[in-house]
Amino acid sequence: MNHPAPFPVRERITSFIDGQWLAPGGKALSIVDPASERQVATLYGADEAQTSAAVEAAHRSFAKRTWVDMGTASKQAVFRRIVDLTRSRLDELAWLECLNTGIPYHYMRERQLPRILRNFSFFADSMSQGVEKAATQDGEYLRFVVREPVGVAALISPWNAPLALASTKIAAALAFGNSCVVKCAEQTPLAVARFMDILAEAGVPPGVVNLVNGLGEVTGRALVRHPLVKAISFTGGTQTGRSIAADAAPLLKRVDLELGGKSANIVAASAPFEDALDGALTSIFTNNGQQCFAGSRILVHRSIAGRFIESFVARARRIRVGHPHDAATEVGPLANAAHYGRVLSYVTLARREGSQLLTGGERPTDHPVGYYLQPTALLARSNRDRVCQEEIFGPVVAFEVFDDFDEAIAIANDSSFGLVSYLWSNDLSECLRAVTKIEAGTVLVNTPMSLDLRLPFAGYKESGLGQEGMEGFRRLYTQEKTAAVALRRPAMARLGAGPA
Repeated sequence: MNHPAPFPVRERITSFIDGQWLAPGGKALSIVDPASERQVATLYGADEAQTSAAVEAAHRSFAKRTWVDMGTASKQAVFRRIVDLTRSRLDELAWLECLNTGIPYHYMRERQLPRILRNFSFFADSMSQGVEKAATQDGEYLRFVVREPVGVAALISPWNAPLALASTKIAAALAFGNSCVVKCAEQTPLAVARFMDILAEAGVPPGVVNLVNGLGEVTGRALVRHPLVKAISFTGGTQTGRSIAADAAPLLKRVDLELGGKSANIVAASAPFEDALDGALTSIFTNNGQQCFAGSRILVHRSIAGRFIESFVARARRIRVGHPHDAATEVGPLANAAHYGRVLSYVTLARREGSQLLTGGERPTDHPVGYYLQPTALLARSNRDRVCQEEIFGPVVAFEVFDDFDEAIAIANDSSFGLVSYLWSNDLSECLRAVTKIEAGTVLVNTPMSLDLRLPFAGYKESGLGQEGMEGFRRLYTQEKTAAVALRRPAMARLGAGPA
């Protein structure tokens, strides 16, 4: 089926520095539509000098206090204009993101990108609600805390939710008065680039938000190593996170790393069966299976395992795999060729290790072009198999069977990751035991993923460092200064005041 472009595509994508788009030049990278495997744009990567120019532009805007000293009401007005402009262009942004990522348009339009509206609305409201600490000491001093922005923040978003996650980082950094340099994954720049125009139109001053595009090992590394960058927020793979932490360490930069996951989805004997079935399918196949909190290990009690796995497989086979712009599509193509090959290699590996292929594992016959993969389910031989230990980041799930609840918790915790865990149970004792004993930053009971900016989102173990959510953002993007004002003349030694 032909899918004509309803919106223009920026065919040459550069970097946005100090309110201006750079002229094309430098290393050229092809931007490919994962549904057709056709090139739709060219990205020109920022070299070290251009990346430095972006950081320096952000630093100048911060030093001039262009944004910091803008009144709270004025900053709130800018944020609300961002919300209004984004809402009016949500169809375009969703279409661009869909073209770039392969994620179904209806999901992008209705679920992922509305996070931009919530992010900027939330921080617009929160700007006027900050209250700091003060203390008196024996009536002699007034001590209080002044909270200040840290300066320039580097904000790095991944390819599975480029604009939604970038918007969270931008809104938080700006809400606390910082300037920033954004870098999105080099494979998925289309919607983020368009969003830069929206920010400028909404009244964000030049230099406050800059965008550099390019390869992680070139542009990304130059960004995180720059001495004027004071804070780094990164969402992506664990290995890249380690590299960023190592690059940031010599200058003791603040770092927030939201990394990988291998989340367990426990289906207890008392689980609400249909809800658990819907939740298990949603938590692994939504976003084409490319989400850090995917429930990629389903642990099901032996007493219901046969029925549950059979029902899951039957539903998985009926999932509509198709072009991301088709309204009926539930799972689209994977994001890029390299990742597609990697996911397929895990299916081959799992079978070689002894896992039983229950469904999927191949390209759909009606999609000979594009990075399409049938929703895939495996029955694992052991939790120590690589398919149960390593993040695959695709529509591939491994089933494991347990006999008692303590065993399920032990299996869930037998992982180097600890981002999210799910439980489906109608037993209150099991629910409370899961919350207290599972080693994960978020435990979700009888629900798929649920996020709230007021609460922390963070990983245990190798799933991250630092945390997102209001308090985590406050710690990352601000620094506290303690002031003490004497309320009466303090008693002091008078050194050198004696007789000559």
